[in-house]
Amino acid sequence: MPRLALAPMEGLADDVLRAVLTGAGGYDWCVTEFVRVTETLLPHTHFRRVSPELKTGSRTEAGTPVRIQLLGSDPQRMAQNATHLAKLEPFGIDLNFGCPTPLVNRNRGGAALLEEPELLHQIVRAVRQAVPRAIPVTAKMRLGIKDTAYALDCALALEAGGAEELVVHGRTKQDGYRPPARWEWIGLVREAVAVPVIANGEVWTLDDYRAIRAATGCSDVMLGRGAVADPLLASRIAGGAAEIDVDADWTRIPPLLAAFWQLVQRKLEPRHAPGRLKQWLGMMQRTYPAAATLYREIRELRGVADIDRVLLRHGIAITAPAHSDPVAT
Repeated sequence: MPRLALAPMEGLADDVLRAVLTGAGGYDWCVTEFVRVTETLLPHTHFRRVSPELKTGSRTEAGTPVRIQLLGSDPQRMAQNATHLAKLEPFGIDLNFGCPTPLVNRNRGGAALLEEPELLHQIVRAVRQAVPRAIPVTAKMRLGIKDTAYALDCALALEAGGAEELVVHGRTKQDGYRPPARWEWIGLVREAVAVPVIANGEVWTLDDYRAIRAATGCSDVMLGRGAVADPLLASRIAGGAAEIDVDADWTRIPPLLAAFWQLVQRKLEPRHAPGRLKQWLGMMQRTYPAAATLYREIRELRGVADIDRVLLRHGIAITAPAHSDPVAT
């Protein structure tokens, strides 16, 4: 059976958005934002802060398994932290070799390592040897830094190191998030390795989902920004829908927005909460005209009460008192 995964998205797909998106249905697993590994052994509280789901069997409230993603360049430190994390019994440990952001890359993290296949092998091998076999170790990579010259070497190195699955984002570091994604290269990686390859990059619609599977030969797909722009995309794919019905599907969005808004307020201070709602609606404009209307109405608002009034006017009722049940960290 084809599988769908929710991608790790730094600064966007935290535990709150994971809860809401997986609650909408369609996902087989999801991956946290990365945990940066440096010179220290991170305390369990740090891992639980990134993934509160560790307190509930490493699953979201909807029951979707959660893999914890680690990012770093020192095999020994990565292994030590993976060993420590494994005591919390995560559903899986994913290794980040795909983040393209300059700050991360300047510190030899993420996609900056994609011209060093031997180092990738050492990192995965160290983590795999340090973690009980019952916990899957997987990896996410891009196609390279400036070009695809090392793409197959890197994929083979990750496989040889013990990665049980590879998620391949069909862009280089230099590509950033500019379209198009190089789906044909994901297919070449799939042909080069024996482990499952999950295709990722530029999947916004049902047609994109069908096209990436056809172009890559991959059964499994990871949804990133497309999942945020259309919270129902995964459930639509999993349900075998023929196409999107914007008006009908929008009627399912208000409960998701209400849940998100409540959870955000419980997690963040009131001055920070509005930004998260605007961020999500800003991305949803791509799919739903009604989201664009709502976004325009709240864009200049800063107060929670002012936003509540706009949401209520749009039929989005907030039923639980904000800040009544803060999220523990």
